Amino acid sequence: MSTLPYVDEHTVIVEAGAAEAWRRMRDGVERSLSQRGLGAYARLVRAEPRVASGPRPVVEGAAYPGFRVVRVVPGRELALEGRHRFSAYSLVFRIEELTDGRARLRAESRAAFPGVAGRLYRLLVIGSGGHAFGMRRMLASFMAL
Repeated sequence: MSTLPYVDEHTVIVEAGAAEAWRRMRDGVERSLSQRGLGAYARLVRAEPRVASGPRPVVEGAAYPGFRVVRVVPGRELALEGRHRFSAYSLVFRIEELTDGRARLRAESRAAFPGVAGRLYRLLVIGSGGHAFGMRRMLASFMAL
């Protein structure tokens, strides 16, 4: 996972402690990765995994269309990875307790885009700003929980 090339990192400050930040992030990831259209997209790009499986809420070994949960450190870190015909990727959420009763939530993306099709996909998803927009939107949705 950490051997994949760095793509970007997005950060939000949660106006609550690390325990509340963890709950919001965990519930938000569950909601985001359970959206109806994600399964269709996963099938279209031949993602692995293609379907949801495993226990809920988010636990190590669980799967969502396009993502597998590979590491869970409750209250601190959640790591996802996946692959499809254009990319291999990881998304790691990390929570840091701040001294003022708030918490910092970071989302780090890494991905490889092999071949010509991968480079075109990278241009479409990363180069267009679509990935950054989606990550900011996902993190903002966690704050609304």
